Amino acid sequence: MTHSRTIGHDRATVRRQYSSEEPLEARRSIWRGTVDGTAPHDLALARVVEVAPADVLEIGCGTGEFAVRVAAALPDATVTATDQSERMVDLSRERGVSAEVVDATDLPYADASFDVVCAMWMLYHVPDLERTIAEVRRVLRPGGRFIAATNSERHTADLRALAGIGPARTQFSSENGEAALRAHFEHVVAHHHTARAVADHAAATAYIASFAPDAARTIEPYDGERTFTGAGTVFVAS
Repeated sequence: MTHSRTIGHDRATVRRQYSSEEPLEARRSIWRGTVDGTAPHDLALARVVEVAPADVLEIGCGTGEFAVRVAAALPDATVTATDQSERMVDLSRERGVSAEVVDATDLPYADASFDVVCAMWMLYHVPDLERTIAEVRRVLRPGGRFIAATNSERHTADLRALAGIGPARTQFSSENGEAALRAHFEHVVAHHHTARAVADHAAATAYIASFAPDAARTIEPYDGERTFTGAGTVFVAS
């Protein structure tokens, strides 16, 4: 029997999940690229670079991987990475990124400060989605662009089924993200993609344990590696 699980987005849960990089790395480690060849990080980066922004903000930067790519692609731009986790900010700084501890629901920046704001797989975590998107809209310059990546409810459905977990229903997904963005932006374009994950039993268990430890213990052992399917969307709002 499977049951749906809503990813927690209260402050305590998010703080606990991201006090260390280990859960994030466990989730990242199994991915081997997209099925159709359109890597979501590459797609998001292209949407940033094509407008030649002078100032870029990333909220929920994690370990700083995407911010590093943006800075490398735009050497003349100012790239500011932020996260609510001190550990994630420290790791981003170690990569050479300008990073700050910031609450995405209360951005400490003046109106119209940035040409592009990025939120990579993090809006399902924020405690107040409406306020966060409103803050993004506020700090964007006229004509600015918001890049928001997220997962589908169908993301890793086959892997989640091994642990008895149903659809990943969140407050910001492929299915409901466009509606949330259209409350603040006139133009929203959705770039959908599918991805491939490869995991042996240990990696599959670590993936599920990163957000559902009890469910992870129910995964029956299996030999070798299995391939699982991911699904997500990169939204571009302006």
